[in-house]
Amino acid sequence: MDQVHRSERGVRGGMKGPTDETPEVRKMAKATVYNLRKEKVGEIDLSDEVFGAPVNQDLFYEVVKAQLASRRSGTAAVKERSAVAGSTKKIYRQKGTGRARHGSIRAPNFVGGGKAHGPVPRSYAYRPPRKMRISALRSALSMLFRDGKLLVVKDFELAEPKTKALVEILETLDAGQRSLLVDDRGNDKLRLSARNLEHHLYLPPEGVNVYDVLRHDSLLCTEAAIRALESRCSDGGAA
Repeated sequence: MDQVHRSERGVRGGMKGPTDETPEVRKMAKATVYNLRKEKVGEIDLSDEVFGAPVNQDLFYEVVKAQLASRRSGTAAVKERSAVAGSTKKIYRQKGTGRARHGSIRAPNFVGGGKAHGPVPRSYAYRPPRKMRISALRSALSMLFRDGKLLVVKDFELAEPKTKALVEILETLDAGQRSLLVDDRGNDKLRLSARNLEHHLYLPPEGVNVYDVLRHDSLLCTEAAIRALESRCSDGGAA
């Protein structure tokens, strides 16, 4: 009887029962698949984990800074007193001259002497944590998809490795002034056709990085490249 009264009070008070809540069903993102003539040939489901992630600008800063630091040559160097040319003989006696006490002419306070505490060759490279790198790449891919700058093609099968033919294809696809082309590493015709282009870059899926994604206007991927990126950016993938 008490259980009945409690149930009635719950209904009158607006309490929802376990069957009243409807779970929210999130639809998987889809992208249109085109051929090289920009004719629609189908659709592809995109992983929300990779192409629907929140955009984190702070991760972009950290990962891009690490990439650019790793590219620094770190070869700046100067000659210390042991490396410059000059005699090691004491230039004059220690006492009795009325002048300051000196030893070698190669000391830093003499013209032509060695530099004190100057730069030495070093490496500026450092590697952010793997989770940070993967999250930053997910954010970059999600931002391009959100802004409509991700274009998926069926394949990048070219008749021959010819730069002029690739430029015409990119114009047909409205790829913009700077585009990143992603396809399987074995597509030598695409690689050879794109290597002479100043503002377009070809990368295999395992070479896609945050810096190159952000500095291009659009991202052109084949269906196989999309699946490879999803596998790479999953929780168990390699950064």
